[in-house]
Amino acid sequence: MKRFTNRILKWYEKDHRKLPWRETRDPYLIWLSEVILQQTRVDQGMDYYLRFAKEYPEVEVLASADEAEVLKNWQGLGYYSRARNLLFAARQVMNEFNGRFPDSFESLKSLKGVGEYTAAAIASIAFDEVVPVVDGNVKRVISRVTGIKGSGDTLYKEVHKVMTGLIDRDNPGDFNQAVMEFGALKCTPLKPACYECIFKSDCYAYRNDAINKYPEKTIKRKPEARYLSYLIIQVEGPEKGVIFNKRLDNDIWKNLYDFPLISDNSKPPGKFSSEDPGLTKWFIPDVRIGKQSKTYKHQLTHRTIMARFYAVYVKTIKDVVMQKGWGLIPHERIDELPIPRLIDRYIKDHPADF
Repeated sequence: MKRFTNRILKWYEKDHRKLPWRETRDPYLIWLSEVILQQTRVDQGMDYYLRFAKEYPEVEVLASADEAEVLKNWQGLGYYSRARNLLFAARQVMNEFNGRFPDSFESLKSLKGVGEYTAAAIASIAFDEVVPVVDGNVKRVISRVTGIKGSGDTLYKEVHKVMTGLIDRDNPGDFNQAVMEFGALKCTPLKPACYECIFKSDCYAYRNDAINKYPEKTIKRKPEARYLSYLIIQVEGPEKGVIFNKRLDNDIWKNLYDFPLISDNSKPPGKFSSEDPGLTKWFIPDVRIGKQSKTYKHQLTHRTIMARFYAVYVKTIKDVVMQKGWGLIPHERIDELPIPRLIDRYIKDHPADF
């Protein structure tokens, strides 16, 4: 297995991708890249990394940022808890570590949103701490080469044990990145490049014609359907604008802005009309109903959102019984709001209304 370590380090030195976070030992920038790239492809996350590195070049700049601004810069990347944790952790660094980024695996794990993988990546790359990383790419490479079976925690523990024995003591950061990079570029989930693999003569899965069996697949839960019915409340004057809702509960899109919900169900909504209870409790009788949108499908990890939007027009803000979290946003300020991709899609489909 020592041969594995030498081979993959030589391969990485020659064939790794040139990425901006690999050109630095700054733990803040490495942490930034790791958080952004969680459950995100490199090509999708690159622009976000460059944006955040430019807007918040140091941890104290990020720590002093407004949450709405951070969420707006994160918009479209999904998993918004990462952005909230990013801001929380930056403030932790300022308040609990006197502005100096923690420099060990154990201290890094105290930061909000930093688990074992992220802590190991930062500690090894920025501080040369000999601690292995185990992500999806690493599990795939090691399980195929060694023939380790299992899934979930069992697979994690076995792969972590192997990586602990393999990691290069003099260059742990490059070793960790090399295994991850090899999984991303060569030992891919589908159609791996076995024909040119530097390990094919030793790879258990390849020699046993069992590439697709490693690692063992976990049974994924089928996403649940969630049907959302939104009201687009247009206030026609004298204060013109659209009513948005800031999501305050511990649910999807916390602290982002969407529209007032008339229903949130696990079954498709019924026919919408001016007699709907949601309208009678929120508006005076003199309300004009506009068009109903098509159904928008938005896929989350564990939910499939099916959303419809219903246009409602009122003469003044006084015609609306405002609820907690609601606010009238002038048309010229809508672009400033951090909004989910679903809401952004609807707005872009109806530019005349916004």
